[in-house]
Formats: sequence, structure tokens, C-alpha cells
Amino acid sequence: MARHSVLVIGCGSIGERHLRCFQKTGRADVTACDANPALLQKMKDTYQVPVITDWQTALAGKFDAVVICTPAPLHIPMATQALDAGRHVLVEKPLSQSLEGLDGLFKARDRSGRQLAVAYVLHIYAILAEAREFIRRGDFGPVRQATVITGQSFPFFRPAYAQTYYRDHRTGGGAIQDALTHSVNWVESILGPSESVLCDCDHLELPGVEVEDTAHVSTRHANAMATFAINQFQAPNETTYQFNTALGSVKIEMHQARWGTYAKDSGAWTWHDMPPVERDTPFVNQANAFLDQLEGQPSRLCSLEAAAHTLRFNLAALASAKSGARVVCASLHA
Repeated sequence: MARHSVLVIGCGSIGERHLRCFQKTGRADVTACDANPALLQKMKDTYQVPVITDWQTALAGKFDAVVICTPAPLHIPMATQALDAGRHVLVEKPLSQSLEGLDGLFKARDRSGRQLAVAYVLHIYAILAEAREFIRRGDFGPVRQATVITGQSFPFFRPAYAQTYYRDHRTGGGAIQDALTHSVNWVESILGPSESVLCDCDHLELPGVEVEDTAHVSTRHANAMATFAINQFQAPNETTYQFNTALGSVKIEMHQARWGTYAKDSGAWTWHDMPPVERDTPFVNQANAFLDQLEGQPSRLCSLEAAAHTLRFNLAALASAKSGARVVCASLHA
């Protein structure tokens, strides 16, 4: 089995997870890169990997691929430079916190002939893949309406959130860009891009920050409507998706590890239980899917095109919350 040399740029919590999970594939030799000496020492001591402080110097090395885990404003310029250096790229979400440089990133991807994927990890969850395959098969006809209700105690999962990028919209923070963006990106893989967005959001509970921790969002797609509700302070960690058609409904309960169908006039849900998933498992699967993509297999990950659509949603949601009006995504400019 061929091994790939992978450079992980940015070794905060998500960078460390990527580093660890690429190691777990058994297919990659990983190098850690960060400007923080303490973080690099931690990576070296914990994972026995080579380390380097300067990412631009590192790009001159013989790496096959780069995983970009820096704050959102650096994603597009770093990905563009990595592609121009001949590297494949996996870049963390959100793609950015603005549209600046997006056209140049598309051009760099196209002229480089390299692979670029965006780490919206929900694409690799087996439960979601099965449910999406059923919906796409069309047994119930076209989806006309979708709802997403999601929440968790964010401080439990990310106790240092107030000292990270999360505290500022300009670095990709807040519930919309950090958390809701995952669900929206995945729903868009079924309904198509968000065409317009109406958003109400606020900071209601999380201590130490002022960005929104709660959001209620309505989106319009080509032939469907969707609603999203999120908070980041409730005790249970729960997420439910439901897709409704004239002939039936599909529901996914992530916290119950099951998805179900309800055919018109059936009178009951038919449930499909899934095995429990360890925290690292989707990220190991994502790393394997990215390495598969480098080896010429079809992509199972989020494309640059799809991530760009979700970036427009993020920006439209924030603009709508500020103005109190519905925002058309196509009206957004860099």
C-alpha cells in the first residue's frame, strides 16, 4: 500500500485530531506545522512526528498533501499557495469568513490539477450517507421541506472555546460559522444551494464571548424550504434532521444512531439502527476518503463548489441577522 506524506498546518484541537486520525489510517507519514513552539512540542512528544514552524518553508518540502487547520481568514490564501506549490489540499471548514480570494482559489485548483476537498465531516457519516442515498433514490418523490434541530453543551466539548477563533466572527467564530455550517452544508447536498436566507440569532447564554450561541434560520432552495434551529448551551447533545415529501418523510436522529422512513398512510416509522460511532472514527474515515481521492478514486468529501455555496449561506445568515431582512445569496460580493 502506497504511503502519503501529509503536512498538517495548525495544531490546535482540530489540527491535532486530523494529525492523529491521518496516523490511524496507517497510510500517511504526518508532519506537524505550527508557529506555537509549545503546540509543536506537544505534537512531537505525543505522536512522535517531525515538526516545522514555518508553513511556507514546509511547502518547499516533498509533501504530497497539506491539511489546513488554521483560522478561517487564512484558509483561502494558504490553500491557494499550497495548490500552486503542487500539493493536494484538505482544508477545514468554514472555507473562509469572506468571499475574498475565492475566484483565485478556484483558478489555482483548476490549473494545478490537484485535489482539493473541504473538511465538512458529515459527508462521511454512514448514517447520513444511507439516509441521503434513500432520499436521492426518489421512492418518496422530491423533498419539499426540511427541518434541523440541533444543540449541545458547547463548553463541555470545547472548554477553551472563549480563548479560540470561536470568540470572533472575523476568525470564523459563532454558532453559525462554527457549528450550524456543518448541518447546512450537508442539507445542501440534498436540497441544493441555499438561494436566500432569513436569520434571527443572538448571544443568550455562553459566558466569555459575545458571538451568537443561538440561531433560527429559514432557507429557500430551488424547489424546497428548510428551517434550522441551533443552540450551544442545552444539556443533551442532540441533532435531528427531517425531510418531508408528499409521499413520506425521512428522519435522522444522530443522538439515537438511527434513521427512519415513514411512508404515506403507513401509520408508523420504519427505523434503521446504526452501530455507535467513536469520536475519532468519522475523522479517520475522512482521512481515508481523502487519501483515496488522491489515488484517483471518486470523491466522497465536500467539494470546493459545495463549500463555496455554504460560505455564501454563512455570510447571508450573518447579514440577515444584522439587517432583519431576507438576504439573497447571489447578491453577496467579495
